[in-house]
Amino acid sequence: MTTARRPGPDAPRRRPKDRKAQIAKASADAFSAMGYHGVSMEDIASRVGITAAALYRHSSSKYELFRDAVLTLGQHLVDCTAIAEDITDPQARLDALVDRLTETAIAYRTPGGLYRWEGRYLRDDDQAALMDQIKLVNRRLQQPLAQLRPELTSRERWTLSSAALSVIGSVADHRAQLAVPEIARVLSGLASDVLATTLPTGPLDDETFTLPADSTRAGKYEALLHESLVLFNKQGFRETSMEDIAAAVGIQPSGIYRYFPSKGDILAASYRRAADRVSGDLAGILAETTDPEQALVRLIDAYVARSFRDPELAYVYYTERVNLPPVDRVALRNIQRSTVESWAGLVAAARSDFTPAHARFAVHAALALVVDLGRLVQYDDTEYSRYSRACVRRLMQTALLDKTAVPRLASPPG
Repeated sequence: MTTARRPGPDAPRRRPKDRKAQIAKASADAFSAMGYHGVSMEDIASRVGITAAALYRHSSSKYELFRDAVLTLGQHLVDCTAIAEDITDPQARLDALVDRLTETAIAYRTPGGLYRWEGRYLRDDDQAALMDQIKLVNRRLQQPLAQLRPELTSRERWTLSSAALSVIGSVADHRAQLAVPEIARVLSGLASDVLATTLPTGPLDDETFTLPADSTRAGKYEALLHESLVLFNKQGFRETSMEDIAAAVGIQPSGIYRYFPSKGDILAASYRRAADRVSGDLAGILAETTDPEQALVRLIDAYVARSFRDPELAYVYYTERVNLPPVDRVALRNIQRSTVESWAGLVAAARSDFTPAHARFAVHAALALVVDLGRLVQYDDTEYSRYSRACVRRLMQTALLDKTAVPRLASPPG
Protein backbone atom coordinates (compact mmCIF):
# COMPACT_ATOMS: atom_id res chain seq x y z
CA MET A 1 0.00 0.00 0.00
CA THR A 2 1.39 3.39 -0.96
CA THR A 3 0.65 6.72 0.67
CA ALA A 4 0.57 10.11 -0.99
CA ARG A 5 3.64 12.19 -0.34
CA ARG A 6 3.07 15.51 1.29
CA PRO A 7 5.06 18.46 0.03
CA GLY A 8 7.92 19.46 2.26
CA PRO A 9 8.05 22.79 4.09
CA ASP A 10 10.11 24.36 1.30
CA ALA A 11 7.84 23.18 -1.52
CA PRO A 12 6.21 26.06 -3.47
CA ARG A 13 2.61 26.74 -2.56
CA ARG A 14 0.14 26.36 -5.40
CA ARG A 15 -2.25 29.16 -6.12
CA PRO A 16 -5.85 28.13 -5.35
CA LYS A 17 -7.92 27.54 -8.46
CA ASP A 18 -10.58 29.94 -7.19
CA ARG A 19 -8.18 32.80 -6.39
CA LYS A 20 -9.83 35.09 -8.95
CA ALA A 21 -13.23 34.47 -7.39
CA GLN A 22 -11.80 35.05 -3.91
CA ILE A 23 -10.40 38.41 -4.99
CA ALA A 24 -13.65 39.41 -6.67
CA LYS A 25 -15.67 38.63 -3.54
CA ALA A 26 -13.18 40.31 -1.20
CA SER A 27 -13.15 43.42 -3.39
CA ALA A 28 -16.93 43.70 -3.55
CA ASP A 29 -17.30 43.16 0.20
CA ALA A 30 -14.57 45.70 1.03
CA PHE A 31 -15.92 48.42 -1.26
CA SER A 32 -19.43 47.84 0.04
CA ALA A 33 -18.34 48.07 3.68
CA MET A 34 -15.89 50.99 3.45
CA GLY A 35 -16.70 52.81 0.24
CA TYR A 36 -14.46 53.22 -2.79
CA HIS A 37 -12.16 55.80 -1.24
CA GLY A 38 -11.92 53.99 2.08
CA VAL A 39 -10.45 50.81 0.57
CA SER A 40 -6.79 50.17 -0.26
CA MET A 41 -5.18 47.32 -2.17
CA GLU A 42 -3.75 46.21 1.17
CA ASP A 43 -7.28 45.95 2.62
CA ILE A 44 -8.40 43.69 -0.20
CA ALA A 45 -5.22 41.61 -0.09
CA SER A 46 -5.61 41.02 3.65
CA ARG A 47 -9.16 39.77 3.13
CA VAL A 48 -7.87 37.24 0.60
CA GLY A 49 -4.85 36.28 2.69
CA ILE A 50 -2.20 37.42 0.21
CA THR A 51 0.20 40.33 -0.05
CA ALA A 52 -0.57 43.53 -1.91
CA ALA A 53 2.24 42.65 -4.32
CA ALA A 54 0.52 39.35 -5.11
CA LEU A 55 -2.77 41.18 -5.62
CA TYR A 56 -1.15 43.49 -8.16
CA ARG A 57 -0.26 40.42 -10.22
CA HIS A 58 -4.01 39.83 -10.62
CA SER A 59 -5.14 43.42 -11.06
CA SER A 60 -3.29 46.58 -11.99
CA SER A 61 -5.22 48.99 -9.78
CA LYS A 62 -7.88 49.47 -7.15
CA TYR A 63 -10.11 51.09 -9.74
CA GLU A 64 -9.96 47.99 -11.95
CA LEU A 65 -11.15 45.84 -9.04
CA PHE A 66 -13.86 48.36 -8.20
CA ARG A 67 -15.12 48.58 -11.77
CA ASP A 68 -15.24 44.81 -12.08
CA ALA A 69 -17.10 44.49 -8.76
CA VAL A 70 -19.78 47.03 -9.70
CA LEU A 71 -20.32 45.83 -13.26
CA THR A 72 -20.38 42.20 -12.13
CA LEU A 73 -23.24 43.01 -9.76
CA GLY A 74 -25.08 44.73 -12.60
CA GLN A 75 -24.46 41.73 -14.83
CA HIS A 76 -25.99 39.42 -12.21
CA LEU A 77 -29.23 41.41 -12.56
CA VAL A 78 -29.05 41.17 -16.35
CA ASP A 79 -28.37 37.44 -16.28
CA CYS A 80 -31.12 36.58 -13.83
CA THR A 81 -33.71 38.42 -15.93
CA ALA A 82 -32.76 36.71 -19.19
CA ILE A 83 -35.57 34.23 -18.52
CA ALA A 84 -38.01 36.90 -19.70
CA GLU A 85 -37.50 35.79 -23.29
CA ASP A 86 -38.62 32.23 -22.50
CA ILE A 87 -42.01 32.98 -20.89
CA THR A 88 -44.89 34.13 -23.08
CA ASP A 89 -47.65 34.70 -20.51
CA PRO A 90 -47.14 38.29 -19.25
CA GLN A 91 -48.22 37.66 -15.65
CA ALA A 92 -46.09 34.54 -15.36
CA ARG A 93 -43.17 36.43 -16.88
CA LEU A 94 -43.52 39.36 -14.49
CA ASP A 95 -43.81 37.05 -11.48
CA ALA A 96 -40.74 35.09 -12.59
CA LEU A 97 -38.73 38.28 -13.08
CA VAL A 98 -39.63 39.53 -9.61
CA ASP A 99 -38.75 36.18 -8.05
CA ARG A 100 -35.40 35.91 -9.83
CA LEU A 101 -34.43 39.49 -9.00
CA THR A 102 -35.34 38.90 -5.37
CA GLU A 103 -33.30 35.70 -5.22
CA THR A 104 -30.31 37.49 -6.74
CA ALA A 105 -30.58 40.45 -4.35
CA ILE A 106 -30.65 38.12 -1.34
CA ALA A 107 -27.75 36.04 -2.67
CA TYR A 108 -25.62 39.19 -3.02
CA ARG A 109 -26.98 41.01 0.00
CA THR A 110 -23.59 41.99 1.45
CA PRO A 111 -22.18 43.79 -1.61
CA GLY A 112 -25.55 44.44 -3.21
CA GLY A 113 -25.70 48.15 -2.48
CA LEU A 114 -22.41 48.79 -4.22
CA TYR A 115 -23.77 49.68 -7.64
CA ARG A 116 -26.46 51.91 -6.10
CA TRP A 117 -24.31 53.93 -3.70
CA GLU A 118 -20.74 53.75 -5.05
CA GLY A 119 -21.38 53.49 -8.78
CA ARG A 120 -20.98 57.25 -9.10
CA TYR A 121 -17.20 56.77 -8.82
CA LEU A 122 -17.09 54.87 -12.10
CA ARG A 123 -15.46 56.61 -15.02
CA ASP A 124 -17.75 57.86 -17.76
CA ASP A 125 -17.57 54.83 -20.06
CA ASP A 126 -18.01 52.40 -17.16
CA GLN A 127 -20.84 54.52 -15.77
CA ALA A 128 -22.54 54.25 -19.16
CA ALA A 129 -22.10 50.47 -19.11
CA LEU A 130 -23.74 50.26 -15.68
CA MET A 131 -26.62 52.45 -16.81
CA ASP A 132 -27.13 50.21 -19.84
CA GLN A 133 -27.37 47.19 -17.52
CA ILE A 134 -29.93 48.85 -15.26
CA LYS A 135 -31.97 50.14 -18.21
CA LEU A 136 -32.11 46.65 -19.69
CA VAL A 137 -33.41 45.18 -16.43
CA ASN A 138 -36.03 47.93 -16.17
CA ARG A 139 -37.17 47.33 -19.75
CA ARG A 140 -37.49 43.61 -19.10
CA LEU A 141 -39.82 44.38 -16.21
CA GLN A 142 -41.73 46.90 -18.27
CA GLN A 143 -42.45 44.59 -21.20
CA PRO A 144 -44.95 42.32 -19.40
CA LEU A 145 -46.13 45.29 -17.33
CA ALA A 146 -47.13 47.12 -20.52
CA GLN A 147 -49.10 44.07 -21.67
CA LEU A 148 -50.89 43.72 -18.34
CA ARG A 149 -51.49 47.46 -17.90
CA PRO A 150 -51.67 49.07 -21.36
CA GLU A 151 -53.03 52.29 -19.87
CA LEU A 152 -49.67 53.15 -18.30
CA THR A 153 -47.58 55.91 -19.82
CA SER A 154 -43.85 55.44 -20.39
CA ARG A 155 -43.10 57.62 -17.36
CA GLU A 156 -45.43 55.55 -15.19
CA ARG A 157 -43.81 52.29 -16.34
CA TRP A 158 -40.35 53.63 -15.50
CA THR A 159 -41.60 54.83 -12.12
CA LEU A 160 -43.08 51.44 -11.26
CA SER A 161 -40.17 49.32 -12.51
CA SER A 162 -37.68 51.56 -10.68
CA ALA A 163 -39.79 51.32 -7.53
CA ALA A 164 -39.87 47.51 -7.74
CA LEU A 165 -36.08 47.36 -8.13
CA SER A 166 -35.71 49.75 -5.18
CA VAL A 167 -37.89 47.56 -2.96
CA ILE A 168 -35.93 44.45 -3.91
CA GLY A 169 -32.55 46.18 -3.60
CA SER A 170 -33.37 47.56 -0.15
CA VAL A 171 -32.31 44.24 1.38
CA ALA A 172 -28.70 45.41 0.99
CA ASP A 173 -29.29 48.58 3.02
CA HIS A 174 -29.73 46.95 6.42
CA ARG A 175 -29.02 43.79 8.37
CA ALA A 176 -32.45 42.90 9.76
CA GLN A 177 -32.73 39.16 10.24
CA LEU A 178 -35.36 36.77 8.89
CA ALA A 179 -35.27 33.32 7.30
CA VAL A 180 -34.26 33.57 3.64
CA PRO A 181 -37.55 32.11 2.29
CA GLU A 182 -39.46 34.69 4.32
CA ILE A 183 -37.28 37.55 3.12
CA ALA A 184 -37.97 36.40 -0.44
CA ARG A 185 -41.71 36.26 0.17
CA VAL A 186 -41.81 39.71 1.74
CA LEU A 187 -39.72 41.43 -0.92
CA SER A 188 -41.33 39.71 -3.91
CA GLY A 189 -44.77 40.45 -2.47
CA LEU A 190 -43.92 44.12 -1.93
CA ALA A 191 -42.40 44.43 -5.41
CA SER A 192 -45.51 42.88 -6.97
CA ASP A 193 -47.70 45.27 -4.97
CA VAL A 194 -45.67 48.21 -6.19
CA LEU A 195 -45.94 47.11 -9.82
CA ALA A 196 -49.74 46.89 -9.39
CA THR A 197 -50.04 50.36 -7.82
CA THR A 198 -52.35 52.87 -9.43
CA LEU A 199 -50.33 56.07 -9.51
CA PRO A 200 -51.97 59.45 -8.95
CA THR A 201 -52.89 61.45 -12.03
CA GLY A 202 -51.55 64.68 -10.60
CA PRO A 203 -50.31 66.40 -7.44
CA LEU A 204 -52.32 65.56 -4.33
CA ASP A 205 -53.68 68.19 -1.99
CA ASP A 206 -54.66 66.04 0.99
CA GLU A 207 -51.28 65.80 2.73
CA THR A 208 -51.45 66.13 6.49
CA PHE A 209 -47.98 67.52 7.15
CA THR A 210 -46.76 71.07 6.58
CA LEU A 211 -43.08 71.88 6.86
CA PRO A 212 -41.97 74.90 8.87
CA ALA A 213 -40.24 77.69 6.99
CA ASP A 214 -36.75 76.97 5.63
CA SER A 215 -34.17 77.77 8.30
CA THR A 216 -31.03 78.09 6.16
CA ARG A 217 -31.06 81.89 6.74
CA ALA A 218 -30.90 81.45 10.48
CA GLY A 219 -27.15 81.97 10.68
CA LYS A 220 -23.80 80.52 9.75
CA TYR A 221 -24.38 77.23 11.60
CA GLU A 222 -27.48 76.37 9.55
CA ALA A 223 -25.83 77.57 6.36
CA LEU A 224 -22.82 75.34 7.00
CA LEU A 225 -25.02 72.30 7.52
CA HIS A 226 -27.03 73.00 4.38
CA GLU A 227 -24.20 73.89 2.01
CA SER A 228 -21.98 71.04 3.15
CA LEU A 229 -24.74 68.53 2.41
CA VAL A 230 -25.26 70.00 -1.05
CA LEU A 231 -21.55 69.65 -1.74
CA PHE A 232 -21.28 66.15 -0.26
CA ASN A 233 -24.14 65.10 -2.51
CA LYS A 234 -22.70 66.74 -5.62
CA GLN A 235 -18.98 66.02 -5.20
CA GLY A 236 -18.72 63.31 -2.56
CA PHE A 237 -17.55 63.68 1.03
CA ARG A 238 -13.87 63.00 0.41
CA GLU A 239 -13.75 65.25 -2.65
CA THR A 240 -15.23 68.20 -0.73
CA SER A 241 -12.74 70.36 1.15
CA MET A 242 -13.31 72.72 4.03
CA GLU A 243 -12.36 75.47 1.58
CA ASP A 244 -15.21 74.40 -0.72
CA ILE A 245 -17.69 74.56 2.16
CA ALA A 246 -16.40 77.93 3.35
CA ALA A 247 -16.68 79.39 -0.18
CA ALA A 248 -20.27 78.16 -0.50
CA VAL A 249 -21.19 79.84 2.79
CA GLY A 250 -19.15 82.98 2.12
CA ILE A 251 -16.73 82.77 5.05
CA GLN A 252 -13.05 82.03 5.58
CA PRO A 253 -12.17 78.34 6.08
CA SER A 254 -10.95 79.11 9.61
CA GLY A 255 -14.46 80.28 10.45
CA ILE A 256 -15.82 76.75 10.11
CA TYR A 257 -13.80 75.60 13.12
CA ARG A 258 -15.81 77.87 15.38
CA TYR A 259 -18.69 75.46 14.84
CA PHE A 260 -17.20 72.11 13.81
CA PRO A 261 -13.84 70.50 14.68
CA SER A 262 -13.77 68.51 11.43
CA LYS A 263 -15.59 67.69 8.22
CA GLY A 264 -16.74 64.43 9.78
CA ASP A 265 -18.39 66.38 12.58
CA ILE A 266 -20.38 68.38 10.02
CA LEU A 267 -21.61 65.12 8.49
CA ALA A 268 -22.50 63.71 11.92
CA ALA A 269 -24.36 66.87 12.92
CA SER A 270 -26.40 66.77 9.69
CA TYR A 271 -27.35 63.15 10.26
CA ARG A 272 -28.21 63.76 13.88
CA ARG A 273 -30.37 66.75 13.00
CA ALA A 274 -32.31 64.72 10.43
CA ALA A 275 -32.69 61.75 12.78
CA ASP A 276 -34.01 64.03 15.52
CA ARG A 277 -36.57 65.55 13.17
CA VAL A 278 -37.87 62.15 12.04
CA SER A 279 -38.00 61.02 15.66
CA GLY A 280 -39.78 64.23 16.61
CA ASP A 281 -42.36 63.76 13.85
CA LEU A 282 -43.00 60.25 15.15
CA ALA A 283 -43.46 61.44 18.72
CA GLY A 284 -45.78 64.27 17.72
CA ILE A 285 -47.97 62.10 15.50
CA LEU A 286 -48.27 59.30 18.06
CA ALA A 287 -49.27 61.86 20.68
CA GLU A 288 -52.25 62.85 18.50
CA THR A 289 -53.52 59.49 17.22
CA THR A 290 -53.53 55.90 18.40
CA ASP A 291 -54.77 54.49 15.09
CA PRO A 292 -51.78 52.78 13.38
CA GLU A 293 -53.02 53.33 9.82
CA GLN A 294 -53.67 57.01 10.41
CA ALA A 295 -50.31 57.38 12.10
CA LEU A 296 -48.54 55.74 9.16
CA VAL A 297 -50.31 57.97 6.62
CA ARG A 298 -49.16 61.03 8.53
CA LEU A 299 -45.62 59.68 8.99
CA ILE A 300 -45.37 59.03 5.26
CA ASP A 301 -46.52 62.58 4.52
CA ALA A 302 -43.92 63.99 6.90
CA TYR A 303 -41.10 61.83 5.61
CA VAL A 304 -41.80 62.57 1.95
CA ALA A 305 -42.16 66.29 2.63
CA ARG A 306 -38.81 66.44 4.44
CA SER A 307 -37.07 64.29 1.83
CA PHE A 308 -38.23 66.49 -1.03
CA ARG A 309 -37.19 69.68 0.73
CA ASP A 310 -33.75 68.33 1.67
CA PRO A 311 -33.13 65.72 -1.05
CA GLU A 312 -29.41 65.63 -0.47
CA LEU A 313 -29.67 64.29 3.06
CA ALA A 314 -31.18 60.86 2.39
CA TYR A 315 -28.82 60.12 -0.48
CA VAL A 316 -25.77 61.33 1.44
CA TYR A 317 -26.81 59.15 4.38
CA TYR A 318 -26.56 56.00 2.28
CA THR A 319 -23.45 57.02 0.32
CA GLU A 320 -21.33 58.69 3.01
CA ARG A 321 -22.19 57.02 6.32
CA VAL A 322 -18.92 55.06 6.11
CA ASN A 323 -17.15 58.40 6.58
CA LEU A 324 -18.73 59.13 9.94
CA PRO A 325 -16.49 59.02 13.00
CA PRO A 326 -16.94 55.52 14.53
CA VAL A 327 -18.67 56.74 17.69
CA ASP A 328 -21.18 58.77 15.70
CA ARG A 329 -21.71 55.89 13.30
CA VAL A 330 -22.77 53.58 16.12
CA ALA A 331 -25.00 56.18 17.76
CA LEU A 332 -26.78 57.09 14.54
CA ARG A 333 -27.24 53.46 13.59
CA ASN A 334 -28.95 52.90 16.95
CA ILE A 335 -31.19 55.94 16.42
CA GLN A 336 -32.18 54.72 12.96
CA ARG A 337 -32.84 51.23 14.30
CA SER A 338 -35.10 52.67 16.98
CA THR A 339 -37.04 54.68 14.41
CA VAL A 340 -37.44 51.66 12.11
CA GLU A 341 -38.67 49.60 15.06
CA SER A 342 -41.32 52.21 15.85
CA TRP A 343 -42.50 52.34 12.23
CA ALA A 344 -42.46 48.53 12.03
CA GLY A 345 -44.61 48.30 15.15
CA LEU A 346 -47.23 50.47 13.47
CA VAL A 347 -47.06 48.43 10.26
CA ALA A 348 -47.49 45.14 12.14
CA ALA A 349 -50.44 46.63 14.04
CA ALA A 350 -52.05 47.86 10.81
CA ARG A 351 -51.49 44.65 8.84
CA SER A 352 -52.50 41.24 10.09
CA ASP A 353 -50.38 39.64 7.35
CA PHE A 354 -47.10 41.02 8.75
CA THR A 355 -45.19 40.06 11.84
CA PRO A 356 -42.85 42.71 13.32
CA ALA A 357 -39.93 40.95 11.60
CA HIS A 358 -41.66 41.18 8.20
CA ALA A 359 -42.62 44.77 8.90
CA ARG A 360 -38.97 45.79 9.36
CA PHE A 361 -38.21 44.75 5.80
CA ALA A 362 -41.26 46.65 4.57
CA VAL A 363 -40.16 49.82 6.37
CA HIS A 364 -36.66 49.66 4.91
CA ALA A 365 -38.18 49.08 1.46
CA ALA A 366 -40.45 52.11 1.84
CA LEU A 367 -37.60 54.34 2.95
CA ALA A 368 -35.46 53.17 0.03
CA LEU A 369 -38.26 54.13 -2.37
CA VAL A 370 -37.95 57.76 -1.35
CA VAL A 371 -34.21 57.87 -2.03
CA ASP A 372 -34.13 55.89 -5.27
CA LEU A 373 -37.16 57.49 -6.89
CA GLY A 374 -36.15 60.90 -5.63
CA ARG A 375 -32.92 60.64 -7.62
CA LEU A 376 -34.97 60.32 -10.82
CA VAL A 377 -37.01 63.51 -10.41
CA GLN A 378 -36.66 67.24 -10.08
CA TYR A 379 -36.94 68.66 -6.57
CA ASP A 380 -37.80 72.23 -7.48
CA ASP A 381 -41.33 73.51 -7.02
CA THR A 382 -42.70 72.50 -10.41
CA GLU A 383 -45.80 70.59 -11.47
CA TYR A 384 -43.66 67.56 -12.33
CA SER A 385 -41.88 67.64 -8.97
CA ARG A 386 -45.18 67.85 -7.09
CA TYR A 387 -46.52 64.95 -9.15
CA SER A 388 -43.40 62.90 -8.41
CA ARG A 389 -43.80 63.62 -4.73
CA ALA A 390 -47.38 62.35 -4.93
CA CYS A 391 -46.17 59.17 -6.67
CA VAL A 392 -43.53 58.50 -4.00
CA ARG A 393 -46.12 59.04 -1.30
CA ARG A 394 -48.55 56.61 -2.97
CA LEU A 395 -45.85 53.94 -3.38
CA MET A 396 -44.81 54.25 0.27
CA GLN A 397 -48.44 53.76 1.24
CA THR A 398 -48.55 50.65 -0.94
CA ALA A 399 -45.45 49.19 0.68
CA LEU A 400 -46.63 49.83 4.23
CA LEU A 401 -50.41 49.70 4.11
CA ASP A 402 -51.65 47.65 1.15
CA LYS A 403 -53.45 44.49 2.29
CA THR A 404 -54.78 43.02 -0.93
CA ALA A 405 -51.89 41.49 -2.89
CA VAL A 406 -49.20 40.44 -0.41
CA PRO A 407 -49.38 36.76 0.61
CA ARG A 408 -50.04 36.08 4.25
CA LEU A 409 -46.66 35.87 5.90
CA ALA A 410 -47.29 35.28 9.59
CA SER A 411 -47.02 31.51 9.22
CA PRO A 412 -44.12 29.71 7.53
CA PRO A 413 -44.92 27.87 4.31
CA GLY A 414 -46.35 24.45 4.95
